[in-house]
Amino acid sequence: MSIFRRLAGRRPPRSQPPVLDVAHGDEELRRLRALAEAGDWAALRPALAAVPDQAELTWLLHRITSVEGTEEWVAKAVAERPEDTLTLLFSGARQIAWAWEARTGARAKHVTEEQWRLFGERLEVAEEQLLEVAEREPGWLAPWFFLQIAARGASLGRTVAGTRFEAALRRDPEHLASHQQRLQQLCAKWGGSHEEMHAFARTAMLGAPEGSPLGELVALAHLEHWLDLPDGEDHAYLTGPAVRSSLRAAALRSVLHPAYRRRRDWRATHNAFAMVLSLADERELAHAVFATLDDVVTDWPWYYLGGDEAENFQVHRDRCAPR
Repeated sequence: MSIFRRLAGRRPPRSQPPVLDVAHGDEELRRLRALAEAGDWAALRPALAAVPDQAELTWLLHRITSVEGTEEWVAKAVAERPEDTLTLLFSGARQIAWAWEARTGARAKHVTEEQWRLFGERLEVAEEQLLEVAEREPGWLAPWFFLQIAARGASLGRTVAGTRFEAALRRDPEHLASHQQRLQQLCAKWGGSHEEMHAFARTAMLGAPEGSPLGELVALAHLEHWLDLPDGEDHAYLTGPAVRSSLRAAALRSVLHPAYRRRRDWRATHNAFAMVLSLADERELAHAVFATLDDVVTDWPWYYLGGDEAENFQVHRDRCAPR
């Protein structure tokens, strides 16, 4: 039995198909999202305030502020207590998610003038609120993470985006989500290049200790490159020997390394590796990663394939299962 089969272990027979989980299999996040949906800031605020780790708080905010409608009650909360910095942080993060809801995921040429107007207005509010949060609480990571997204959306330029990335790293040098935002900024679709993107991903991975989740950046760079290629060329790219070797090395240095420790956001990282390894026909490695997930499906990156995310997950999981 190979090392990858041992890592995957034995699994009981599946009785139910996988389903998309907006809470990423995290029961505390599920509870907090329910509070957000109910508009219960009186219960949600102390729960967030009690999170000691800045990276975990940032992840929770990112997932909770995607709940539609939260902009209504948080605006009232800010008006009632403008001095409350955590409330202002939640509001700024929500404004970014709300801005992208207005823009939608359509290509720029298909976004209407009204959608662009709303997108810009909401990003302006987010900028104002998050910069205020950063000034009040210099040690907080979250405002600098969200300000990276705002900078890219508002086309503030590479210098501004880079400054915000560096500010985030001063607070958490291995913050995966901030590295992900920087990688997006360096993508060809945002004015960067494949070469710059790949160099950033590899440098970040090798600069971190073995077992660091930053190995995911190499997988994401190959995924972004694949998305930018026309049909036919994309499959040939991902299944080429150099890319497959790069993906194997990244997986073995990160999620499949003995020193790897699962953090709060680990299921999204594993979903990303599972998908990219499967697309690259690295089925044995992909199976080892799929087996860690217990069929918890995250929306990203499976929506890149179009259609239903859970169905995409199931198709690739099954094609990578041992025969």
